[in-house]
Amino acid sequence: MSNEKDIESRRKFLKVAAGTTVAAVVMGGLPRFARAADLPPVSETDPTAKALGYVEDASKSTNPKHKAGDDCSNCQFYTGGATGRGACQLFPGKSVAAKGWCVSHTPKKG
Repeated sequence: MSNEKDIESRRKFLKVAAGTTVAAVVMGGLPRFARAADLPPVSETDPTAKALGYVEDASKSTNPKHKAGDDCSNCQFYTGGATGRGACQLFPGKSVAAKGWCVSHTPKKG
């Protein structure tokens, strides 16, 4: 009889643990699906943006590290389209301009 209670307790625990795990994955995954249009734009005055020398228009960058043709749309950290705004891994929860640039620009491979 005690063995049956142990088995039932284990089953209940595993069901609760599985449900909790699924809920955590779903809740943790939701922010990844946010559209760039829903993200607030990063400002050039944002402390992270200042530290990275972010500019909304790469053609206006005065940073000596900037190379002609480099902009957010061709950076590996950018996940938006070639125009408009998109998400950037360096600015979580905010969007950057496709034509923007920062010192962490790393060209996409391939």
